[in-house]
Amino acid sequence: MMDWLLAPIDASRAHDITRLVSWHARAMVLAWAVLVPLGIISARYFKVTPRQNWPERLDNRAWWVAHRALQYSAGGAILLAVGLILSNDSRLDSVTSTLWMHVLLGWAVVVLAGVQFTSALLRGSKGGPSEVAAKGTLRGDHFDMTARRKIFEYVHKFGGVLAAILSVVTILTGLWQANAPHWMWLGILGWWGCLAVVVVYLERRMGAFDTYQAIWGPDPDLPGNKIAPIGMAVRRSEK
Repeated sequence: MMDWLLAPIDASRAHDITRLVSWHARAMVLAWAVLVPLGIISARYFKVTPRQNWPERLDNRAWWVAHRALQYSAGGAILLAVGLILSNDSRLDSVTSTLWMHVLLGWAVVVLAGVQFTSALLRGSKGGPSEVAAKGTLRGDHFDMTARRKIFEYVHKFGGVLAAILSVVTILTGLWQANAPHWMWLGILGWWGCLAVVVVYLERRMGAFDTYQAIWGPDPDLPGNKIAPIGMAVRRSEK
């Protein structure tokens, strides 16, 4: 059994990669298979926590702290991985279709990651009651759901999902190109399976609560509650 786990997935090829490439792979797997999915889960399902007395208690920022920490950590790992692969000057024995797919998909997810971070920086102001004391006004891109905020939400939410989906194919093509041993395939696929179970459970148990209502409550007179929520299967309260 141990010999099979350590053996490469394709017996006709050797599992032989440089140290830089191996650390590139580790950093990318850490970013896209672990940190990014956990960051998405924290943002989608924990805007209102089970023990939170919503709507009496609003704007629980635990999800925001977790999401930001996980995604910035992923960004650091991605930059490290890109630097490592660009520093790899070893010649390739063969350029396969799998390698080209991996390279193209890899740069695509890196670009999408850049779009995600850029959109977050350009998301605009928050506004709302919490900022009245500091700024003397309720006005803010998020509170008013301005065009700027709507664009951010579409780009950030749907772009993030697209990046996560593409990263799965990118990792799989990378594993095949490196002729990774069986235990790596089982470990990553098993982890993704666990994440899928967690997502299904959370989707059925909690669902994705609307960010606007999580922060400012269900008052129908609030600007953001007068428009449909942005995102896939986002739920709202009618309280």
